[in-house]
Amino acid sequence: MSASTALYSRVQRVIPPMEWPVFEPDIEAILRLKQDRHAVILAHNYMTPEIFHCVADIVGDSLLLAREAQHVDADVIVMAGVHFMAETAKLMNPTKTVLIPDLRAGCSLAESITAADVRLLRQRYPGLPVITYVNTSAEVKAESDICCTSGNAKRVVESLGVPEVIMIPDQYLAANVARQTGVRIISWAGSCEVHERFTPAQIRELRAENPGVVVLAHPECPPEVVDEADFAGSTAAMADYVTDRQPGRVVLITECSMADNIAVLHPKVEFVRPCNLCPHMKRITLPGIRRALETMSNVVEIDPAVAVRARQAVERMLAV
Repeated sequence: MSASTALYSRVQRVIPPMEWPVFEPDIEAILRLKQDRHAVILAHNYMTPEIFHCVADIVGDSLLLAREAQHVDADVIVMAGVHFMAETAKLMNPTKTVLIPDLRAGCSLAESITAADVRLLRQRYPGLPVITYVNTSAEVKAESDICCTSGNAKRVVESLGVPEVIMIPDQYLAANVARQTGVRIISWAGSCEVHERFTPAQIRELRAENPGVVVLAHPECPPEVVDEADFAGSTAAMADYVTDRQPGRVVLITECSMADNIAVLHPKVEFVRPCNLCPHMKRITLPGIRRALETMSNVVEIDPAVAVRARQAVERMLAV
């Protein structure tokens, strides 16, 4: 069995046979280029299956990628994710070359707040610690005390041991964490354009149309959507839920490529797929990854003075 045939056998449940010949040449080229460049590919859970299962070396949510980026044995890191993730990889690997296949791969959350906004918040609420979601630019992280992800936000808030904090920029994650911890949270009016579109009525309709379905929601969803779910957690927590409990039928209230990626690993689980796509994540493609490795283009650079402070905020998060 050839390497490409073995790869297709892994994803055949989610990639139709007629599509595979389109992907195969780029996949084979990327596998060769990774060896030539001594490169690794980090892929977020929202990547499409041909990236996630066929060319990536490390896959997972933003917390796992932030951790694993510290330990990669490679000269080059390609981030199959959005720009703030590539910046985080560079923060944790300052001596390595970090590439992002498409500079347009941004994030509505990251773009909702600037470093100047954080400084103004500090002036308005002096003395309060600033917790910054990793879905932000390096400049914003540099103005913060500690970072968090959706997977560890509750632990980060509780680790500070104070009654009030500033948490930016996701208003819904902040609201959901405030309910879990009892800590008063000053938030920012940012949101994820994928998760904010889900509604409680949608969840109720999914249940009516799919009796017995288990609903898993991301905490970037509005609190009223989380209230309709059976479980709320990060993308990693949702994946673990499916692995551990093997529900007969499940729906993931998050970006829809994640369901395809988990479905590959769990053929006995039926996935209901409401499809909210992230337009930024979908800018990362196999041809883009191939082009980045061929030309060593879209190198991620961070001002050294900013990087030192931003790295401290990420490292404090990883220590929690």
